[in-house]
Amino acid sequence: MSTIITSQNTTTMSMTNDYMAFDPFNYRCSKALLLPIISEATWNPGVRAFLYLVALFWCFLAVAIIADIFMCSIEKITSKTRKIRVAHQGGGAEVREVKVWNDTVANLSLLALGTSAPEILLSVIEIVGNNFRAGDLGPGTIVGSAAFNLLVISAICIMAIPSGEIRRINNMKVFAVTAFSCIFAYVWLIIVLVGISPGRVEIWEAFITLLFFPLLIVIAFLAEKNFCIKHKQGDTDNSYTVNDEENPDMALTDRKSYYQDARKDGEPKGKDNPSFDDIDVNDADVPTISIAEHHEHKTDDDDNMLKPKKSEVQNAAKLMMRNQNHNSGYYRINAIRTLSGSKRIIPTKKRNIREIYDLVKLSEKATRYKDASEGGVKPVIEFTTPTVAVLESEKKVRIGIRRSGNIAPPVSVRVETGDGSAQAGLDYKEYNEVIHFAANEELQEVLIDIIDDDEWEEDEVFFVRLTAVPGQVFAFGDHTICEVTIIDDAEPGLLRFAKPSIIVKESANRIKIPVQRVNGADGNISVYWKTKDISAKNGKDYDGGEGELKFVSGETNKFIVIPLLSNSNEKRERDDSFEVELGQCTGGAQLGKLNRTIVSIVNDKEFVGMVGRIMSRTFSYLDAIEDTSYIDQFKNAMNVNGGNIEEATFVDYIFHFLTFIWKIIFAFIPPVHFLGGWPTFLISLAMIGFLTALIGDLASLFGCLIGLEDSITAITFVALGTSMPDTFASKTAALMERYADSSVGNVTGSNSVNVFLGLGLPWVIASIYWEAKGSTFQVPVGSLVFSVILYTIASVIALSLLVIRRNVKFFGNAELGGPTAGKISCGVIFITLWVLYVLFSALQAKKIINFQI
Repeated sequence: MSTIITSQNTTTMSMTNDYMAFDPFNYRCSKALLLPIISEATWNPGVRAFLYLVALFWCFLAVAIIADIFMCSIEKITSKTRKIRVAHQGGGAEVREVKVWNDTVANLSLLALGTSAPEILLSVIEIVGNNFRAGDLGPGTIVGSAAFNLLVISAICIMAIPSGEIRRINNMKVFAVTAFSCIFAYVWLIIVLVGISPGRVEIWEAFITLLFFPLLIVIAFLAEKNFCIKHKQGDTDNSYTVNDEENPDMALTDRKSYYQDARKDGEPKGKDNPSFDDIDVNDADVPTISIAEHHEHKTDDDDNMLKPKKSEVQNAAKLMMRNQNHNSGYYRINAIRTLSGSKRIIPTKKRNIREIYDLVKLSEKATRYKDASEGGVKPVIEFTTPTVAVLESEKKVRIGIRRSGNIAPPVSVRVETGDGSAQAGLDYKEYNEVIHFAANEELQEVLIDIIDDDEWEEDEVFFVRLTAVPGQVFAFGDHTICEVTIIDDAEPGLLRFAKPSIIVKESANRIKIPVQRVNGADGNISVYWKTKDISAKNGKDYDGGEGELKFVSGETNKFIVIPLLSNSNEKRERDDSFEVELGQCTGGAQLGKLNRTIVSIVNDKEFVGMVGRIMSRTFSYLDAIEDTSYIDQFKNAMNVNGGNIEEATFVDYIFHFLTFIWKIIFAFIPPVHFLGGWPTFLISLAMIGFLTALIGDLASLFGCLIGLEDSITAITFVALGTSMPDTFASKTAALMERYADSSVGNVTGSNSVNVFLGLGLPWVIASIYWEAKGSTFQVPVGSLVFSVILYTIASVIALSLLVIRRNVKFFGNAELGGPTAGKISCGVIFITLWVLYVLFSALQAKKIINFQI
């Protein structure tokens, strides 16, 4: 009996011990700020880790979507304008709208907050949720994101630029400030954590760290405004240019970038591939337009072969938007919407559309004329031609400057050169002089020295620009920038058409078809041409046949002029077309690949309709950045790609269904036009904070379950997840913008803000808390300082390489793009630096590398 009792007692005690060992609220990886919601004590650890990983990436998508809304509100706030009165020199004034927010201030304040909000809020929430004690997840994410942004995103942007193209930083002063601060910010962390007060952050150190944020904005603003640079005598800026609003030419740097962009859709120079420069239309009644694709005319009944399809109109809208400058926020919004299958603000590019954009620009030019002299009252100054070609062996190029309108008074104008693919000091001698017109003098010439060398080179260009001289009253004509092409004249050259297809209005009286001579211009040559009917008939619709086009030595551009015949008794019901073909060459010249072109005669009404559709679609995309009502928000949330099914891809559908519930939840946030966007800004910021706290919990629990330290999880999973939108945004900006400021240039500023705001703010909060308790804020230095040191070394190498790229021809003399070998080698170096950063950081966190201060 006693044995039975003992056995029962033993069994009872064993059951009691097992029950005491099982605690549904205290088990492995069960402690976080918000999670887990229910007890997971009986769950398999592998299943838990998988579910946390899936939830982590799902929440990354949610943060991306709410960040889209947040960025839209910032775009709304920073786009606010006010009206000012501007006085004219001749008397009177006009009212102009100017932006309230300076672009540099906006980029480094609200826009930086928008792109870095998850990292910053994660750091703040971790401090507060950890009883004001320092953690590894927030700081690790900030440093890890900085490394990924500077190294991986820069590598992607460098290699994404098509061969033969480049993108340069435009505002180098601001970039220099942010590049210095992006290194100094992390050096400051080392000074604070190792040098001044090892292992702790005192309250004054925290406040100084935070104050570096507004200081960075002020210094960048001063640099942009040239407050610290003394101008030389006679220097001018764009704001002084006389009658600037009447000057249709773009700025010199824009022209340079346009030259580079004009070859975007073709092969690099030197190959038999058409360039995409504008056609010089001398007659207002001859608006020649080219369409990008070389259409194959198979039958005479194909009436609509050259009418722009809907995709072409969308692509033209895209290119028109590309020719406007956009900040990084614009591209981040589009990247986020692409990731979530939402309504994109940049239409999908499906075809080559520079020529359709030319349609809009040239049609505007053909229908718009303004007398710059105001009836002969003002002098008008311009170059005699917008383009000049010179043989390298001639050693000088002669450029004419013409004065029209009022030629009685003396007047002066400054002439200055600027690099294109040719560089001052290597290919030509820099020129910057003031030219004086005497009374009644109409023509002036400037001679610019060309540097002749013994090496064969492809044709290169530089630019000559007219700028205003203080105290002079005159107006600029149409041609204030002259493009000079330096031709290596060792070969007679190749002859080809400039455009694969051309459109001309029915009411025009002639068509000018440009023929180019490339890869040499030595000697007199000629080429025979002939026309071939397609649907247009020779003798009825046009006066064709055959002829010979002659080039004298040094000439590089000529026109085949074909009269168009008017059919006044017949109304054109369709777009008729004919073909022009180049044939036998003389003088040693050869034909290029583009030896035939299609000319289409378009009904005037259809021509105007094409322009109207392009313009209408363009403005619809420009307005697509924000929804104007709750109805629009819910409509876009419930439909893939905002309801634009035609452009939706299979991937769009997948991401749309994955994020559907988030889209519906976020559709309840007020539209951005309410109260200037501030309600949207505050509510979306609060929701980002909540989701960031959730991501912090998911990352910590996932790392705990698979045995990863928070510092490793931070620099890998979390850093990559928060940086994905920036990756797609920067790549898109690099491809679409003329400059690298919105892609690579924005990375340095964002990395600085991450430290100054992302660590400065939580440090201020925690140091005040511990100061109130009579203690100090302790910060472990091991993993964080080691990671910061690695990042600092990598950033110095990376930024130095960017500077080298800008000044070395092998890399294209630009931060992005350039020759294939140069950009690939730089991309490999950048990515290798990031891999080494992650590897050594992980080894140190695992104590394989014993790093001690």
